[in-house]
Amino acid sequence: MARRRFVPASALTGAVVAPADKSISHRAALIAAMGDGACRISRYLDAADTRSTLGAIESLGAAVRVDGDPGGSLSIEIEGVGLRGPRASAPIDVGNAGTLIRLITGWLAGQEGRSFELDGDDSIRARPMGRIADPLTEMGARIATRDGSAPLRVEGAALAGIDHTLAVASAQAKSCLLFAGLLAEGSTTVREPQPTRDHTERMLKAAGASIDSVPRTALPTGPSPAAVTVEPAERLALPDLTVPGDLSSAAFQIAAGLLVPGSAVRVEGVGLNPTRVGLLGVLNRMGARIEVEETGWQAGEPVGSITARHGELRATRVSGSEVPLAIDELPLVALLGCFAEGETTVADAQELRHKESDRIATVVEGLGAVGAEIEATDDGFVVSGTGSLVGGTIESAGDHRIAMLGAVAGLASDRGVDVDGIEAAEVSYPGFESDLAALGA
Repeated sequence: MARRRFVPASALTGAVVAPADKSISHRAALIAAMGDGACRISRYLDAADTRSTLGAIESLGAAVRVDGDPGGSLSIEIEGVGLRGPRASAPIDVGNAGTLIRLITGWLAGQEGRSFELDGDDSIRARPMGRIADPLTEMGARIATRDGSAPLRVEGAALAGIDHTLAVASAQAKSCLLFAGLLAEGSTTVREPQPTRDHTERMLKAAGASIDSVPRTALPTGPSPAAVTVEPAERLALPDLTVPGDLSSAAFQIAAGLLVPGSAVRVEGVGLNPTRVGLLGVLNRMGARIEVEETGWQAGEPVGSITARHGELRATRVSGSEVPLAIDELPLVALLGCFAEGETTVADAQELRHKESDRIATVVEGLGAVGAEIEATDDGFVVSGTGSLVGGTIESAGDHRIAMLGAVAGLASDRGVDVDGIEAAEVSYPGFESDLAALGA
């Protein structure tokens, strides 16, 4: 485990290009593998999680040709096996990739007469799989878990479409059921209590699937769930695409720009999908000095640049429907809350306990260890803004977002922060440290 010290920074200035989006990279590789024919994906994220996805689809029979691209991304060509073509002779190792294991299970559940085993690292084995296994079983799937977690044993079966309301707003669970619905008899409808990222729906439409989305509507009894319906498909063919930049990764450079005095940081090529920009609304409420410029489209997704400048912040509350739209950035909200005037609260975020680590616990322990006044709640945390952090040591717990959180905390602290396990950042943002250095850190 590597330890890296991040010392207080003077002004951060300049521009960096956001790393390729992890969520879109996973989905592009999987849907291309489901397709007939070849698909070229440019700016595919070159990171541990997304490499696991390439390994998984190769083990299922897809042909993958990989070339390097500048900036820590890959240009890949995938020759798909077809929607009903995957076969595996050995267990599939998903590594640390929670998106991969949940999405691919939906596809494999409908492969009649074939068996598959899925396993991963200790983090994967601690993450709940009942949220996909239970509704898939309702569709007719045969899935065995180990006490509700990985490893998974999937016996392909004939599936029937269902109308299912998610207990927890989860883009991974939604996407899993949509993949299964492609192979089911009849329509499959997934209703979500809060909107979640819609990359799967956009990409399946582009590949030729029949997808219909109905937004949440106001009713006398409260808002109705958003609903997505998929029809069974005979074949898919994903067009060539370029993966946009990942806002969840860019958020760490943005936060550094907001917190380090004198800074002006610009992150370019960022995906601005409306279901991914919840953090920007939070930052606006906090009075953050940010500017957003939309510059075009990639892979059916709006993209642009975000400029962040240092300035005073005020506390806010994040809860309800805002949580799924900013779930990966909530650790940064805690860090920003340390420097904001007032008390910042994150609530309704129980899902944080089921990420690569228990992110409620790791955020509270990590920031508390470097001087934050922060307390955990059952579904989030409360931060009292003091305007500073003394410094100290943060343990990443093998979680890429906690590793990067510690680095940004060090740049904004009084005495610096040692991050134990900084290599975890490689899971989603291989160029993280070099991009910080390019800004002057």
